[in-house]
Amino acid sequence: MGNSNFANHPFLLGFEQLDRLIERSAQNDGYPPYNIEQTGENDFRITLAVAGFTLEDLEITLVNAELQIKGAQTEDTLGRTYLHQGIAARHFQRRFVLADGVEVRHAYMENGLLHIELRRDVQKPVSHKIEINQR
Repeated sequence: MGNSNFANHPFLLGFEQLDRLIERSAQNDGYPPYNIEQTGENDFRITLAVAGFTLEDLEITLVNAELQIKGAQTEDTLGRTYLHQGIAARHFQRRFVLADGVEVRHAYMENGLLHIELRRDVQKPVSHKIEINQR
């Protein structure tokens, strides 16, 4: 595990997986660049710059509250002679850990940008009295 040890605090019971989630989400490199914006009180948008990728090159999956975006371009160099090749066909995998109650609403491409719309389901606080029994 990383340097974080907040999950070992005696008042945080059952949060052991947070260190692993944080460590997994920190494994992203800087490609592709992305924005996260709040579009409403409980609405968010993740936008990734994926110029050169087609819809067929991209895959979005949600696995155990982890949003995974993968891109794989096929290099089409057949019959091309490059004098300079600064645009590489590069594979990527970007991960975002979603909190409980956050759902993926939809995704769409526009002008080389992949937009993923998210919504947080606001739950009302739950409170109930715990009965104490005699043993």
